[in-house]
Amino acid sequence: MTQHNQYGQPIGFALPDWQPAIFPPAAILTGRFCHLTPLQLNHAPALFAAFLLAPDDRDWTWLGASQPQSLAEMNDWIANKIGDRGLVSYAVIDQANLQAVGAVCFANIDVQNGAIEIGHVTWSPLMQRNVLGSEALYLLLQHAFALGYRRVAWRCDSLNRASRRAAERIGFSFEGRFRQAMTRKQRNRDTDWLSIIDGEWPPIQQALSQWLAVENMDQHGRERQKLRCFFSAN
Repeated sequence: MTQHNQYGQPIGFALPDWQPAIFPPAAILTGRFCHLTPLQLNHAPALFAAFLLAPDDRDWTWLGASQPQSLAEMNDWIANKIGDRGLVSYAVIDQANLQAVGAVCFANIDVQNGAIEIGHVTWSPLMQRNVLGSEALYLLLQHAFALGYRRVAWRCDSLNRASRRAAERIGFSFEGRFRQAMTRKQRNRDTDWLSIIDGEWPPIQQALSQWLAVENMDQHGRERQKLRCFFSAN
């Protein structure tokens, strides 16, 4: 029900107990198939090798950076993320071999208002079309809401349909499109915004945890039921 103030004006619902969220600490987030650890320069060799497995650089089309072409460029790419105080950067480590296979960040961190973004999502071919990417995002979502955030956002180039589909698949809701929001690589970018808010998280968490559970996902990451089945059940 919409609330009103003493003037009869509609106002947002009350948050009498609201306290600012916690800035994400440097922590290891552990799942069954991967864990996330603070990104470091020593991850450069494994990440460079993983990204080189792609036949071309099409995975970098909509990213702000271009694919590093040497280990030195990979070091610079990592150093830029580590040095950006607005980011909390993670390497995604495959539990099977303890090698770095991707990177991701918390960005646009607003502790006062409890809003945070999952961004800079850079998966190598070793993370694509398997359980690693979904579990990594689940770990980030779980961490963000546990730290007290009310909103976790995802934004992508409106032409990057794969990114939007990946977000919607794990429970993000499309909010809208900011036209001509950015320029990127000398091109226009319209930005699609998606989010999960705290009231939506419990059923999303349940669906994701059931999908990732031993009863549904074997040790090789082969699912018995699709993720959408758990969303429809909840």
